[in-house]
Amino acid sequence: MNRRDFLAAATVAAATTALPSLGAPPVAKPAPSPSPSPSPAPSPNPTAAKPKRTLRKAVMIGMVNEGDTVLDKFKILRDCGFDGVEMDSPTKTSTDEILAAQEKTGLIVHGVVNSVHWAKPLNHPSENVRKEAVAALETCLRDGKKYGSTSVLLVPGVVNNDFPYDDCYRISQQEIRKVLALAKECNVKIGIENVWNNFLLSPLEAAKYVDEFENPTTGQMVGWYLDIGNIINFGRPAQWARILGNRIVKVHIKDFSLKKRDGQGLWKGFDVELGDGDAGWADVMKTLDDTGYSTAPAPNANWATAEVGGGDATRLQQISDQMDKLFAM
Repeated sequence: MNRRDFLAAATVAAATTALPSLGAPPVAKPAPSPSPSPSPAPSPNPTAAKPKRTLRKAVMIGMVNEGDTVLDKFKILRDCGFDGVEMDSPTKTSTDEILAAQEKTGLIVHGVVNSVHWAKPLNHPSENVRKEAVAALETCLRDGKKYGSTSVLLVPGVVNNDFPYDDCYRISQQEIRKVLALAKECNVKIGIENVWNNFLLSPLEAAKYVDEFENPTTGQMVGWYLDIGNIINFGRPAQWARILGNRIVKVHIKDFSLKKRDGQGLWKGFDVELGDGDAGWADVMKTLDDTGYSTAPAPNANWATAEVGGGDATRLQQISDQMDKLFAM
């Protein structure tokens, strides 16, 4: 959809006086030594309040509208201050070309995005379509391993009049479980993204959904891909981030204006620059700090990937600068 929106108690000590045993003469107690003067309380350190953020910036490859080759596009992203990129999979672009561009630029393909999950959802009533969907997800995982990626972005299903909500929950889990062993082998996590697919509309349900994939053999290979902008139409991004906590695999950076939505139409809500919508970025960033997502140490610093209207190098530099401002809040 071009889918493309997270609390000391003070203790009181009561002094008690011991009574002498009955029949025993009282024992004289020596006078107490003078107590030393208490040390002054340390002054607060205002610089210790905010932890150091280690987020790495990326974009989706479809946002790069300049450059004739993958290498050209990677060079532009690197020069604009980005550390990584998300690639589509399955894709017609040569894997060798992508790997060569990585090596020559140092840009990291940190994740892949399932390119067929809308056309062939995992909860489709046709068994043949579901098989194709699973095969595509397997390709994503294998491509991710080749690139050294850590995640696959997945829309798990679609709910509408023909695809019921309860069936979507059950069937999508059934199909995803078929690839958990491969995900473990590839060391690539599946990130379930919140999109406008009428499914998993609450952070409590989202947490339950991903938790149910954990098992003794594969561990937890399914997490949540938190899209900040997509939440705003029906929820509060900071609340979602807090509730999902360490289930968050990756984060998409996007904004949304409720005013534009109400005045110009639903999809116009996305027609806003980063920081100018209703995401509540200061709260979002603090919550990501609290969960540890935005402060993970190198080399495991976590990714923040823009998913907004792209363009040429000038536009991409603008997005990079906007992200820096958000991350400094």
